[in-house]
Amino acid sequence: MHHRKIQNTSVAVTELGFGAAVIGNLYRETSDQEASAAVDAAWDAGIRCFDTAPHYGLGLSERRLGAALRDRPREEYVVSSKVGRLLVPNEEPRGTDTDGFAVPDDLRRQWDFSRNGVLRSIEETLTRTGLDRLDIVFLHDPDDHWRQAADEGMPVLAELRDQGVIGAIGAGMNQSAMLARFLRETAADVVMLAGRYTLLDQSALDDVLPAAQEHGKSVVAVGVFNSGLLSRDRPTKGMKYDYQDAPADLVQRALAIAEVCEAYGTTLPAAAIAFPYTHPAVVNVTLGMRTPQQVEQNAELHRRTIPAGLWDQLRTEGLIRPEVPRTASPTA
Repeated sequence: MHHRKIQNTSVAVTELGFGAAVIGNLYRETSDQEASAAVDAAWDAGIRCFDTAPHYGLGLSERRLGAALRDRPREEYVVSSKVGRLLVPNEEPRGTDTDGFAVPDDLRRQWDFSRNGVLRSIEETLTRTGLDRLDIVFLHDPDDHWRQAADEGMPVLAELRDQGVIGAIGAGMNQSAMLARFLRETAADVVMLAGRYTLLDQSALDDVLPAAQEHGKSVVAVGVFNSGLLSRDRPTKGMKYDYQDAPADLVQRALAIAEVCEAYGTTLPAAAIAFPYTHPAVVNVTLGMRTPQQVEQNAELHRRTIPAGLWDQLRTEGLIRPEVPRTASPTA
């Protein structure tokens, strides 16, 4: 699998990344064995970029990912994790986490983008994963914490990067406007952009992507299926879009895109994975993968050839924005 370098850093990531939120029991339980098998399958598929966070399963994702990678050559893979949510004892547990993960709630998340909070978070992540270092660290969802994240969190990450402790630093969010500010106003090298540069939403063309190009920085694209609506060959009513039931007009638009994909000999999910690479700032697409079967399916979709004319046709039919840069996908 091809690697792409995060600009102005020594960190190179495989084009496809393994998103480890799901092995932290996102929405439902996953066994230790299934989680380990998914990471093994990702390795066998050539994936060498793995993303996790303390938030994912209250540390479960980090523990499982670290265990699954423990016997792999450390210099051969990249791990990213996040800071901003410390895990602290829960004084009022109710039995199960209420933030989307099927895990006991003996811990709770505490927002903290301060210098001490960032340093503590990284130290605890290293303990949970058993790793000697993190290659990339993102500020995690600082939507309501811009000032502390920008004035305290990012500078301490920059110090660690400059000391060679971390390879690259940035922020990850579901919105694009603040990510553009991180690129323009802070020492961030890369941002993790969730759901804002997909076949159904190209709003990042208004802020994040131009900022990345202007400042010579990079973008990791996640949420490329927009919570599921782009994950099947033929979208249907009842599928999710950005964590909610998809509106009827978006289902119809996704179906129209799917029909163009079929006419060009490919599928909607294959095009959804390839689309972010049409912008030169994007270096990686990371997908959540719970089982070996999901890993194998996504790796196969990534390997598919996407005809270059597909993007032009989608523009012509008004299904994607015309200002999408006309650069070839690496799978073209």
